Amino acid sequence: MTRRAPRQADIAALAGVSQATVSVVLGGRGSVRMAEDTRLRVLAAAEELGYVPDPVATRLASRRNHMLGLYTFKATFPTDVADSYYPILVGVEEQAAALGQDLILFTGADGRGERTHDEAAIRRTKIADGCLFFGRHVPVASIEKLVETDFPLVYIGRRDELDGRIPFVGADYVAASAAVVDQLVGHGHRVIRYVRENDDAPSSTDRERGVVEASARAGIDCRVVRTDVDGTTAQEWLHDGVTAVVVEETDTDAAYLAVRRAVDGTDLSYAVLGRPPEGGEDVTGFEVPRREMGRRAVELLVELITGDPKDLHQLLPCTPVPGTTVKDVR
Repeated sequence: MTRRAPRQADIAALAGVSQATVSVVLGGRGSVRMAEDTRLRVLAAAEELGYVPDPVATRLASRRNHMLGLYTFKATFPTDVADSYYPILVGVEEQAAALGQDLILFTGADGRGERTHDEAAIRRTKIADGCLFFGRHVPVASIEKLVETDFPLVYIGRRDELDGRIPFVGADYVAASAAVVDQLVGHGHRVIRYVRENDDAPSSTDRERGVVEASARAGIDCRVVRTDVDGTTAQEWLHDGVTAVVVEETDTDAAYLAVRRAVDGTDLSYAVLGRPPEGGEDVTGFEVPRREMGRRAVELLVELITGDPKDLHQLLPCTPVPGTTVKDVR
């Protein structure tokens, strides 16, 4: 015969209390006063019997199911450790577990396995208590409908759409990029080039802003380059008196790799606004706090769900990496 699962009535009998008392203790209703020894007796009885609450009943009672959604717009879910999103996911999982939250992965994929901005797919996230979103762009119309219904959501990465109404946790690329330029200036560089890809993502915009603002403050010659870079480009730079090149970190690393090939064998210093691919540990730049971004995003989402958000827009500092690729100007 199959043994039935223990019920609250069984806990009440073992603990010597009423079933109503068991319901109060297991329901976590802090507004109801309860003697501490009674509460501990109920919890001990529940543990002894192996009681597991009915998730459906719990959700109906509390209007929460302690499940957080996770929605990414990448074509495939980023599980490769080399993917820039991977440490974010590690941080998300760590903090969700620490806060007793489960995670639901929303694929939002079309029939070909591609991520979609389809409104119906995004609307399904409402089966969770709240949802984390991350990806290069925001499907404004769909996200706006969630925001207007006060559905708790947090974007991982800075967002300025919807007039700043999207809560986010991102990295302070402006300050970190400016610090790299300040380091170049400290080594005597007065003419630099900043290479970036043709992309309108906020992270790219913020990096350029940091470079341009720091260059303006220092009064140095800095030009933004969005064209293909090769060995000929490097020779043109040297002819124009350029002594250092700064390049943004991207998902493809295309810009960085092109710059690395171009400056190889020259006296040009170079730095990356982030970290280069594997094997570039000596390159000057900074570490993006991706793991911490994942953790903090979960914390903020739970704060929104419980009604006690402290800061809806958070930018975390990046850690400088001095490296060896920036040298003093001779």
